[in-house]
Amino acid sequence: MADPPYANPKFAQAYLRIAAKAEDRGVREHRRRLLEGLAGEVCEVGVGQGLNFAHYPATVTRLLAVEPEPTLRQHAQAVAGSALVVIKVVDGSADALPLDDASCDADVTALVLCSVPDQAAALAEAHRVLRPGGELRFYEHVRSTFRLVAAGEDLIAPLWSRFAGGCHPNRDSVAAIAAAGFTITSTDRFGFSPQRFVPQTAHVLGRAIRS
Repeated sequence: MADPPYANPKFAQAYLRIAAKAEDRGVREHRRRLLEGLAGEVCEVGVGQGLNFAHYPATVTRLLAVEPEPTLRQHAQAVAGSALVVIKVVDGSADALPLDDASCDADVTALVLCSVPDQAAALAEAHRVLRPGGELRFYEHVRSTFRLVAAGEDLIAPLWSRFAGGCHPNRDSVAAIAAAGFTITSTDRFGFSPQRFVPQTAHVLGRAIRS
């Protein structure tokens, strides 16, 4: 039987190790900031192994956690029961969310928009499932504002994407969010190195409203 279309077990196993180290270098605090103050019904796209789950406040009444990669989804399901909120982990992709129109109070992406196959389609889906005035919370690594660094990101993007689960280091995700019909209300842009001996890259924590 063929693997599911998003199955990437080698990358998933590597990501489980890499992400755990990144948490201790500061990602855990970034996740806390990303999710603080959320309430109501929430959808998180690309939950990975569920590292955000522990940071959702009890004011969230229900979380639909979408993850297409089977190995990561299995890990997410294993930790969902220990969270403060009711979590349902489901198979699904960012460009075809298993949700009705205008059914969520908030949508969350964390280190996901770099790797979705079609960023515009994923953001259109986020816009679709949010209620009017609903909030998009995002935490992403993004294209550098320094011309030479950005040129280097463009150069390595094709090879990097092949070996890093589809990740593109040169995407301007904030501009893409605005182009998708969201009103950006806050951004905090900063340099961050998720692993030892890895140069800092541009990251952003932000919030946007469904217009």
